[in-house]
Amino acid sequence: MGQLNRITQQPDVMGGKACIRGMRVTVGMIVGQIGAGHSVDEVLADYPYLEREDIMQALRYAAWRAEEREVMLSTA
Repeated sequence: MGQLNRITQQPDVMGGKACIRGMRVTVGMIVGQIGAGHSVDEVLADYPYLEREDIMQALRYAAWRAEEREVMLSTA
């Protein structure tokens, strides 16, 4: 598992959900977009403040969580 330095979690941001770089964009929102059939490029076009690595880390984080392992997140 590579470092997840773009995934942050703060109690006062989006109810403590895992977010991208402290923004109000949750990992769940990104994974939901990909799961709904949107390509990475489409997500990047819809959310121009995101970077490709944000999406890749969101997917890696979601896969890690699906394995039910604990991951330490950085704070923003």
